[in-house]
Amino acid sequence: MAQIRLNRMPPMPLFDVVVVGLGAMGSAALYELSRRGFRAAGIERFSIAHDRGSSHGETRIIRLGYFEHPSYVPLLRRTYELWREFEAASERRLVRITGIVEIGPADGALVTGTLAASRMHDLPHEVLDTHDCMRRFPAFDLPPGYVGVFQPDGGYVAVEQTIETLIAMAQAAGAEVTTGVAVRSVTQHGQGVRVSAGSIDIEARAAIVTAGAWARDILPDLSAPIRATREVMAWFSPLDPTPFSRDRYPVFILESGHGMHYGFPLSRKGTLKIAKHHHRDETVFPDEPRRPPSANDEALIRAAIAEHIPKANGAMLAAKTCLYTMTPDHHFIVDRLPDAPNVIVASPCSGHGFKFAPVLGEILADLATDGATAHDIGRFRLGRFG
Repeated sequence: MAQIRLNRMPPMPLFDVVVVGLGAMGSAALYELSRRGFRAAGIERFSIAHDRGSSHGETRIIRLGYFEHPSYVPLLRRTYELWREFEAASERRLVRITGIVEIGPADGALVTGTLAASRMHDLPHEVLDTHDCMRRFPAFDLPPGYVGVFQPDGGYVAVEQTIETLIAMAQAAGAEVTTGVAVRSVTQHGQGVRVSAGSIDIEARAAIVTAGAWARDILPDLSAPIRATREVMAWFSPLDPTPFSRDRYPVFILESGHGMHYGFPLSRKGTLKIAKHHHRDETVFPDEPRRPPSANDEALIRAAIAEHIPKANGAMLAAKTCLYTMTPDHHFIVDRLPDAPNVIVASPCSGHGFKFAPVLGEILADLATDGATAHDIGRFRLGRFG
C-alpha cells in the first residue's frame, strides 16, 4: 500500500491550484499538476481511498469500444497511454488486461453502441454469435439471438491502489494533502479563487472541484441537474470456479431482460464481483445514512446470474454500496463555471468515469493552468443544459 503523508494546511497559503475531492479524478489531477511543477494542494473530506463515494470497490472496467458514445474513444486511447505511464512511474501494476466481452441482443444498446464505436475508430474486435460466445466463454448461458463483442484491450483497474498511488506520487512531487476537512465553498476571488475549508480560507489561482455527489453542496450555483444514485456491488463464491479463471474469463458487460450487469474474473481470493449497472436508479443524498445492501438488492443482481451465468450463482460473500453521480444524458461534466472562470468542475462522471481518470487529470490540469486543452471535451460542457 502506498504511504500517505498527511499535512496540516497553513493559514491563508497561496497555491497555483487547489483540488477539492481526491477520488479518481481529483487524485489524477493533483498528480498531474504536481508533476508539471505547479504548487498544488488537495483537500479530501474523508480519508484517502474511502468508501463513502464512487471510487472504491476493488476494481473498475477499462475498455476501448465505448457503447456510450464513439466520441469517448480518442480520450480512451490517451488514457491507456497514461495508465502505462502511471505504472512505470510508480512501479506498480494498476491495470490488468483480460479482454472484455459485451453480450446482449443483436439490436440492443450495448451491442450496437459497442460495434458503432469499434467500427468508427477501427478498433480490434470480434463478433460472436450465441453458440460461439458460449463455446468460447462457457460460463455464459445465452438465449438465441444474443451476440458477444469481444475486445482484446479490455480489462480492469485496481481502484483503491490507484488512488493511494497517485496521492503518494503527487506528494513526492510536492503536493500538499489534507484529509478529514469538508470544503464549504469555492468562489471566484479577484483574479483567483477562495476555498473555504473547515475554519480556514485558502487562496489560489484556480480550483478544481472533483467532489462527485458533494459538488452541489460546494457549488450551489452549479447549473447542471445532477443527482446521486445508490449502487450495489456484490462478491459471490462460484458453484464451479473453473470457467471463471483469468486465463479463460474476461471482464464482461451483459445486457438482458434483467438490465445491464457487469463482472470480473475470479479474484485471488476466489470471489466473483458482479453488479447491476444503474442498480435501482434510486436517488439518494450523500450525507444521509447509506442504507446497507439488502436481500432485495441481492435478488436484483442474482436474477441475471441465475439465468445467464449459472455457475456463478453460489453464496454471496459480501456486498457494498457506492454512489453514481448522474447527469440527465449520462455524460460527464468537465468545464469552468460561467460566473467563476477560475473554478473548474469535473463532476459528475455518471457511473462510467474511473477508467478516464488519467486523461481527465491531464485535461483538468490544462484547464486550470493554461485555460484550455487540446482534448475534445465539447460533449462535457455545462452549456448543454441551457
